Amino acid sequence: MSPLSISLFVMLCLLIASMVIWGWKMLNWVWIRPKKIEKRLRAQGLAGNPYRLLYGDTNDMAALIKEAKSKPIKLSDDVVPRVLPLHHHIINKYGKASFIWIGPVARVLIMEPELLKKILINNHIFKKPTHNPLAQFLVCGLAGYEDEKWAKHRRIINPAFYVEKLKHMVPAMHTSCDEMIRKWEELVVDEGAFIEIEVQSHFEDLTTEIISRTAFGSRHEEGRRIFELQKEQSELTRQVLQSVYIPGYIPTKRNRRMKEINNQLCRQLRGIINKREESMRKGEFADDDLLGILLKSNEREIRENDGSSSAGMSIEEVVEECKTFYLSGQESTSNLLSWTMMLLGAHPTWQEQARDELFRVFGDGEPHFDGLNRLKVLTMILHEVLRLYPPAIIFNRILENETELGNMTLPGGVHVLLPIILIHRDKQLWGEDSDEFKPERFSEGIAKATQNQLSFFPFSWGPRVCIGNNFALIEAKMALAMILRRFSFELSPAYAHAPSFVVSLQPQHGIHLTLRRLHK
Repeated sequence: MSPLSISLFVMLCLLIASMVIWGWKMLNWVWIRPKKIEKRLRAQGLAGNPYRLLYGDTNDMAALIKEAKSKPIKLSDDVVPRVLPLHHHIINKYGKASFIWIGPVARVLIMEPELLKKILINNHIFKKPTHNPLAQFLVCGLAGYEDEKWAKHRRIINPAFYVEKLKHMVPAMHTSCDEMIRKWEELVVDEGAFIEIEVQSHFEDLTTEIISRTAFGSRHEEGRRIFELQKEQSELTRQVLQSVYIPGYIPTKRNRRMKEINNQLCRQLRGIINKREESMRKGEFADDDLLGILLKSNEREIRENDGSSSAGMSIEEVVEECKTFYLSGQESTSNLLSWTMMLLGAHPTWQEQARDELFRVFGDGEPHFDGLNRLKVLTMILHEVLRLYPPAIIFNRILENETELGNMTLPGGVHVLLPIILIHRDKQLWGEDSDEFKPERFSEGIAKATQNQLSFFPFSWGPRVCIGNNFALIEAKMALAMILRRFSFELSPAYAHAPSFVVSLQPQHGIHLTLRRLHK
């Protein structure tokens, strides 16, 4: 054979070998490994649908979600079949000790409080999945990091959420709430008059305004576009997480749009950050907002480590944290306010109790930080709303290696699912009335309500508890304090009860209320 023929033969052999290896890896990924994992899970008493090639349960999930979202439900109906229809179906069919398939990945449902505690405490073992870079367009930064990088970012960001810093942000919250209230009063001119109003859109505007002011010192105009982009990214991320994984480098229409949105977000946020850094260089720097505190803390971290830039955050990492500020600070609180208004509209007795408490604490004066922290009734109400309608309704953690959990030994690569909304409504944990709105559950605090079990964790729990939970609660209390003293309200006949899970739990058709103006 000529040298050329030998070269061609070798190349052909290498090509065939590569194809065989690639084919074996694909076969292992889509069939052999899932079937082995399924056998191990069933041997440990777990049950679920048989694995189906490549898709698993995702086609069932899509069909169930489409059916669930097609029509509203009664206010007294269980919301779980609507927001987590596949999980509800699997548990009803197989029991709590069950698993589902998202593509070729098995996800085991965990609902026992002691196991939940073990998972959330050991965040170095039970980690957030990072295999889908498209999902990280929405949630990166502190929320998406692990191990040392997470610890470093948490340390740098922590000062922004100290109590004394939050106290300084209350006036900005009050100003934004006052602007919304004035708009409502213009709609309801006369005392005792009433109007029909959809409040969710107003709360989206309000929380966008508040996060713009408290995070960046900018106004609604800059925040609006960031909010619109992140809302679209949220919906696209939901689609990614509930379908078979398609790598980001494959130029599908959805993949291209997600990258385009991310690029626009980064450009806008980088512009805000650059302006702030320029003002720092000119000595015009104010550190009374989240971005200012973050940049100052980052600068201190670098300085304390001999000026090593690697000790702090890069500009790209600051951008990611700003994205997280916006998403968490805007969407979670607007939904919390929406669900609270819905439930208070349906339960006027609790609305009156909250209003009476506000006048006892503040009189005719304006709400202030210390008074907001003394609102026991409103705190009970918010805790009960967070129990029934938590911002995130399910957590997902991945096991990189074989791990013991209770009496189970789970293979590496398996995910564990923590269905928060199912746990918050579990009749074995909360009683037969677990689906009912009863704020009195929390009259003696969370520990008493939960009997010291981990059955209430709307902002997560353990080392990775949400860093902004106090910010969200103060913001919600301020808004509700100002609304309840100016208006009474009830559910409008136009209200359609349709809880929907995108990235957070939100009302699919908004919250329609009949709003009545009270005396000044």
